[in-house]
Amino acid sequence: MDSAINSVSAGENMEYVFGLDIGTRNVVGTVGYMSDGEFHVACEVTKQHKTRAMLDGQIHNIARVSEVVCEVKEELEAKINQPLTKVCIAAAGRVLVTETTTVKYEYPEESVVVDEDLHTLDLMGIDQAKRQLDEKQNEKYKFYCVGYSVVKYYLNGDPFGSLEGHKANEISEDIIVTFLPEDVVDGLYTAVGRAGLEVANLTLEPIAAMNVAIPENFRMLNIALVDVGAGTSDLCITKDGSIAAYGMIPYAGDELTEVIVQAYLVDFATAEQIKLDSTFKDEVTYTDIMGISHTIDSEEVWKLLSETREKITTAVAEKIIELNGDKPVAATFVVGGGGKVHGFCTSLAKKLGIMEERVALRGEEAMNEVTFDEAGIVKDPLLVTPIGICLNYFEQRNSFIMVHFNGEMLKIYDNGKLTIVDAALQAGLDTQELFPKRGAELNITVNGISRMIRGIEGESAEVRMNGEVVGLNTPLKRDSDIEFIPSTTGQAASAKVSDLSEYTTDNLYFVVNQKRVACPKFVEVNGILESPDYELKDGDKVDTRNYYTVGQLAKFMDIQLDPQGDISVNNKQASLDTLVYENFSVDWDTLDFASMDDSYISEENLKEESVEDSTVSEDSEGELDSDSSFDSIEESETTESGDSSDVTFKSINVKINGNSYTLTGKKDYIFVDIFTVYPFDTNQSNGRAVYTMINSNPCGYIDSLSEGDSVEIGWKEK
Repeated sequence: MDSAINSVSAGENMEYVFGLDIGTRNVVGTVGYMSDGEFHVACEVTKQHKTRAMLDGQIHNIARVSEVVCEVKEELEAKINQPLTKVCIAAAGRVLVTETTTVKYEYPEESVVVDEDLHTLDLMGIDQAKRQLDEKQNEKYKFYCVGYSVVKYYLNGDPFGSLEGHKANEISEDIIVTFLPEDVVDGLYTAVGRAGLEVANLTLEPIAAMNVAIPENFRMLNIALVDVGAGTSDLCITKDGSIAAYGMIPYAGDELTEVIVQAYLVDFATAEQIKLDSTFKDEVTYTDIMGISHTIDSEEVWKLLSETREKITTAVAEKIIELNGDKPVAATFVVGGGGKVHGFCTSLAKKLGIMEERVALRGEEAMNEVTFDEAGIVKDPLLVTPIGICLNYFEQRNSFIMVHFNGEMLKIYDNGKLTIVDAALQAGLDTQELFPKRGAELNITVNGISRMIRGIEGESAEVRMNGEVVGLNTPLKRDSDIEFIPSTTGQAASAKVSDLSEYTTDNLYFVVNQKRVACPKFVEVNGILESPDYELKDGDKVDTRNYYTVGQLAKFMDIQLDPQGDISVNNKQASLDTLVYENFSVDWDTLDFASMDDSYISEENLKEESVEDSTVSEDSEGELDSDSSFDSIEESETTESGDSSDVTFKSINVKINGNSYTLTGKKDYIFVDIFTVYPFDTNQSNGRAVYTMINSNPCGYIDSLSEGDSVEIGWKEK
């Protein structure tokens, strides 16, 4: 599995994880490792942004941020004497939203809960929360999941602290999922990517800070964590053993720095230094933009910042109370550089209405279980979040890969066998968009037998990965950019009477003046005689006539009959309205200038016995005798009609997930044809891949199907 860990080849056999906190003011990189359940910080590097390349936790200048990230990375690499290629990061920003939802998973039968079941439950929760968010939000932002926390587990409906290892018929969970706009996340990925790093794990900054500041044994208490950064103050609330809520306010350390910039006429970097020095020095010395040096008491800075500090602590307190169900929390921990400003904790306690000692900076005491291998590192609240980012990798280690699919960022569980199809299904595409679809079919009845005329096949889907044309079954690459143009539906089926084989190849044969003549069959549609150009419609009932009248036969052959001459059918006197059936013999007199066109004469040799066999007698009323050969003629016609309607399409019977289905209307069948009869809901992926099998053997979407095949399709469990 790809990870943020890089093996150390020299010295001890240990594994490192690289965590990067890309803040509004600083970029803090931490490299560490786990040993006997304790996290060791091997080395740490902090660099300030040279310009205001980030505002309110969001990257505004990717190139400048990437430069600082690269500097941090290279300095850390020099310290550990090896390259760093993968990194864990955390996201924050003004437009943070959360969704809380409940999901459950039912087992077919009582089963032991394993880790993969809990992972599947989490993915179901993330997917359901995203759908809830999509229903509420407008189109201004495209949101992306940056973190989640399970609030409570349930075993067969009863609350449980931990489910793994228990037997259950049903498991469920309450889960809180956090989202940020996609461009915030995309900016982070691009910045670290330009520094030659691949993201191995992404979390939310308050989640990372909580991993260090509020250990699990504290989470039974109703505690708030406030991470006061430069651009935003991120919040989370714990109670009853889990995280209950997340929040954010757009006020933090930069608000205070801006006041110093204006009051003391200094640049932003100098103002930052004044703010920092005032927290632990009695006096502050600085030079303004005019080049004049000043020395002032720190108390003067405190008074200058008091109004803005009060505004920030008021907003933080109000948000904490809102997130906690309109009541104050029992205690609050403060981390981050902005929280070190003189009087911040005291002011926040007053706004929350709790004792001063219950609001405190969380720094060194929160790191008792963290060992610093590098000498000189000061255990400071600034390090809480970057260390938490590293710890989150171990606590919420995942096997996700990130891809862009038609411009949308997707997070997909990597089972080692992902293809373009999996990304398409995760993006919510219907299976019918993956494969070309024929146009609407035309169903008619010909001589009492149902017939389907298929529509035209549509265009196949066009797929490009990183600019190269690929197929649907191409393995998915991490961080790839996929362009997908869905397959199309072809034109609907259309046909005319003249297209029917019964019209074009199936003839009636008569014997006219001792010559065998081939004539096309007349066609009735819904009981009405139609021309060859008639456009067939769905549901039409088509019948071919197995007879002509003498007048129709003469008209078709373009023969001018002698008005004074005789007409006989099967040696009996006849008229222009007499019916002439297959193999009847017709004799008539024509005008001198009329002659039979040889194009109507059958190439088959005329046989006397055929003429004799076809002769029938008429009674005095001119009706056919019951013992005439008409019965055998009609039987012959029925047989011929049956043969002519024997189309190349066939039906096969298959089993799909244990149930029998019939596939119809094609000459040959492939796996994807099952979607015409089997309802497969792609919205139930929950991050899982599709498995496909024929007769218990893994197969592809275009593998052929045969009569009696057993087909399986479903979602792979994690």
